Amino acid sequence: MTIIDNAVYVDGVRSAEPENLEQTFETLAKHGGMAWIGLYRPSGTEMAAVAEEFGLHELAVEDAISAHQRPKLERYGHNLFTVLRPARYRDDTETVEFGELHIFTGMNFVVTVRHAEMTGVGQVRRRLESRPDLLRHGPEAVLYALLDQVVDDYAPVVAGLENDIDEIEDQLFSGDSTVSRRIYELAREVIQFQRAIHPLPAMMQQLKQGFEKYEVEEDLQHSLRDVEDHVQRVISRANSFRDLLQNALTLDGTLTANRQNEASAKQNEQVKKISSWAAIFFAPSFVAGIYGMNFDHMPELHWVYGYPMAMLLMAGTAGLMYVIFKKKGWL
Repeated sequence: MTIIDNAVYVDGVRSAEPENLEQTFETLAKHGGMAWIGLYRPSGTEMAAVAEEFGLHELAVEDAISAHQRPKLERYGHNLFTVLRPARYRDDTETVEFGELHIFTGMNFVVTVRHAEMTGVGQVRRRLESRPDLLRHGPEAVLYALLDQVVDDYAPVVAGLENDIDEIEDQLFSGDSTVSRRIYELAREVIQFQRAIHPLPAMMQQLKQGFEKYEVEEDLQHSLRDVEDHVQRVISRANSFRDLLQNALTLDGTLTANRQNEASAKQNEQVKKISSWAAIFFAPSFVAGIYGMNFDHMPELHWVYGYPMAMLLMAGTAGLMYVIFKKKGWL
């Protein structure tokens, strides 16, 4: 069964709890009031029954069944179709999980369609039921309360993203090779979050444009403006996160290049030292190699000072090369 909750409210008070949609329609027709039907992944048959009773537009019904919609607000006559993307942050995986909430509101009804497990709608229903003074304002009160709940639930998401960005800033200077991947993955979550919240200001503006035409109560107007302020703050924070992550990715690239340059410089120093010592040892070996050829006709072969001269030549050559390399800073 996909009906999560089903009630009829009269003057802001829960007056009936029909067992099925047919009873809901009958109760509404006999006693008036406002019907609030909560559905979870409804079937085509259930949505068809609701659509026929309340005159829901077929395109909106199709969207509600198929899901995978971006946040939007569409008006069909006196009926509104609203799509919201509730979100929650999972710190263990550093990901933002999104739900999808579709809201149909009309003169005397609210139909909420959920496509993911979420407690927000139930919380809103309980809160409004404890405030008949608000609930008696009708479907607009429910819609604005749901908007407020979804936007309030963005606060933990913002806090989670901010905490992870702070950790990344510390991780950047630790030389951790995994930080680049973490920055990229977190940036992807921020972009998805932005897609969920960026349509909200335009949706709020659409609702505000209908204040006078649909005679929206003053209390509800203040409520929506408060939600709009929260939305602007969330968007501002999310935009700053994207900039911070872009800067972090740039800084990581710079630090990585610097570390590579430092490693290359150290390697060059080692090569210089090895090459210097190789040259120093090569000079005596070269002299020794010549005098070790044992040719019969060599000028110094039978000279009494030949051996000391050869030793002195080898030592002098090695010493001279050592001095040269030392002055160059290779040793």
